[in-house]
Amino acid sequence: MASVASTYARAFADVVLEAHLDPERAVGGLRRIEGLLKQSVELRRVWENPAVPSDQKRKLLDAIARREGIEPHVRNLVAVLIDHRRTPFLERITEQLGKELDARLGFAEAQVTSARELREGEKRALEAQIARVTGKKVRAHFGLDSSLLGGAVVRVGSTIYDGSVKGQLERMKQAISS
Repeated sequence: MASVASTYARAFADVVLEAHLDPERAVGGLRRIEGLLKQSVELRRVWENPAVPSDQKRKLLDAIARREGIEPHVRNLVAVLIDHRRTPFLERITEQLGKELDARLGFAEAQVTSARELREGEKRALEAQIARVTGKKVRAHFGLDSSLLGGAVVRVGSTIYDGSVKGQLERMKQAISS
């Protein structure tokens, strides 16, 4: 039910932007509640049990929100999810919300894989270069793959920029064989 997650994510993204909430804090609050649900079978059972009165479920949510420092708008979204028995979709809603907010705020996620550990200056320069190419603000996640021999491979969405030695050798091999 991707449409359930998308519907709630789009609606809550509207709330986050219209209320001028910190997007990272909103997503972080949902992730904390998501983590608590994963850790506690009892909490899941209470929130998903139709026999437990809604006001008791919300009182429990309020206690969690106070303890965790969850913003009221985030608490309200979770209350709606509880009332409509949508808490099993929380993880997908949170994931979709992050993507929705990134798209609306002009961010792009980039996965950068390099042959060696990059220094901070190299990481920032690479992020700036990716931002110029994509025309978006970039959040880069870095990983290692020694089989690349040198250079890096960057994935932004479904687009791959291969600047690795391995990739260059493969292109040369294809050019020679054709």
